[in-house]
Amino acid sequence: MSRATVAAGRAPAVPAHRVPAGLLPDPSRVLARLFLPGEELPGGRSRAGAVVGRVMGLPEHQVERLATALLDGYSSRHRDYSSTLIQHAGVVGSHVPTAQPMSTARTLLLGASFTCEYALEGAALCNPSAVPHPDQSGLLPGQLRVAVSLRGIGEGHISSIGFASAVAGPGPQWTFEPRAHPVVAGTSGSTTWRREHLRSVLADHGDIDGLAHNILDELPEVFGDADLELALTAAHHDLLARAGGQATVDTLRRLVASAYQVSLPAGTAFSQRVLWPTAVEESHGMEDARFVQFTGPDGATAYHATYTAYDGKRIAPRLLTSPDLRVFQAHRLAGPAARNKGMALFPRLVAGKHWALCRSDGESNSVATSDDGFLWSAPTVLQAPEADWEVLQLGNCGPPIETAAGWLVLTHGVGPMRRYAIGAILLDLDDPTVVLGRLEQPLLQTEPDEREGYVPNVVYSCGGLAHDGRLWLPYGVGDARIAVAWFDLDELLTALRP
Repeated sequence: MSRATVAAGRAPAVPAHRVPAGLLPDPSRVLARLFLPGEELPGGRSRAGAVVGRVMGLPEHQVERLATALLDGYSSRHRDYSSTLIQHAGVVGSHVPTAQPMSTARTLLLGASFTCEYALEGAALCNPSAVPHPDQSGLLPGQLRVAVSLRGIGEGHISSIGFASAVAGPGPQWTFEPRAHPVVAGTSGSTTWRREHLRSVLADHGDIDGLAHNILDELPEVFGDADLELALTAAHHDLLARAGGQATVDTLRRLVASAYQVSLPAGTAFSQRVLWPTAVEESHGMEDARFVQFTGPDGATAYHATYTAYDGKRIAPRLLTSPDLRVFQAHRLAGPAARNKGMALFPRLVAGKHWALCRSDGESNSVATSDDGFLWSAPTVLQAPEADWEVLQLGNCGPPIETAAGWLVLTHGVGPMRRYAIGAILLDLDDPTVVLGRLEQPLLQTEPDEREGYVPNVVYSCGGLAHDGRLWLPYGVGDARIAVAWFDLDELLTALRP
């Protein structure tokens, strides 16, 4: 019999059945990143020129020996390792004397001198989110392959989005499939904006002055980087010359560049893929992705996810969309509901609108709507902190799960000693502002062997799924590792009914 959580001496309304499956952070999952010595700290003096000079001064026989050792030691740890080194050598190529030819070995050594390995999970692995996997081949009856997104935390507390696959069923079984190496970050490029979307983002931050209005009016309804530059060129000189004009131009360029597409190479295993911070506003992390398999009005499905971008000072709620979990579009969200952490999308339209859970006041569970999935309305509060295990704040634990009884929403509460617990509420299918039921006791709290970790006393999830009469919930333990539990879905819904 699996262990069942007991909260503060009270038997839970619905037993939590923990299973032996889990994931630990893997420090061998590394990316080869560009490293510019002296520039790793704000205000640092670049030492690139001096490093280039020393590399160029080495004798060729020594260069060949070092390059061979690099290829032997690191090629198995990185996809296209030689290409990465050549690319990084090109970044500092301006420091190389034009009259001095470089052999392939010296180019590789130069690139390696400006490359470092970053352990994506060197500090922690946490906050999983689960959706049905795009590939359901090769399974037994009663099995479902699950795509699990993971928050990896490395040096400097920088978060990235990694992936794993698992198989749920038959029955009360959950098995994580082996994670493949090496990890691959993919190739990023620009994408398009809608003009009114950009206007909403600027309005959120009070950045619409006369110049911004002028530029917005010059942009086509759907535009890209080149269109923005044309509009800036056409802007009136007096507007550009005003105080604050350059700041407005910088803001426009930064925001437009923050939207991007990233493509992971075809043929890479799902668990090799990683989404690494690309936009400036996510330079210190992509946190807590909440994935959902979204079904459009035409019946077509795609994968959507909200996540929190962090630049070291500010957060920005953002959206990922993907048809196949290999090619992703990343965009900023806007509107009153998109101003805090923890948005989670409903898996389909309700009454013709997009819906999302949010926590705009920092402590209550709310819902908001959107016509286009980018600009979100003012939130409607669903649930304020009341119970002793949620006195600090409430939030969601992932997108709502549709059931015949209503929208099942997993919640988290934070109580004394910043101890996290997971609960649930039930919302009306046709009007998600109506709360049909609420658990008075947690579904899940930390067991004695789950208290320790990168952040102690935390059990937290960014999304579970229903399969074969069970609610499956992968969850983070202490922001350090991944565990899995399941709940009888009928028992849970019965406990939530009025």
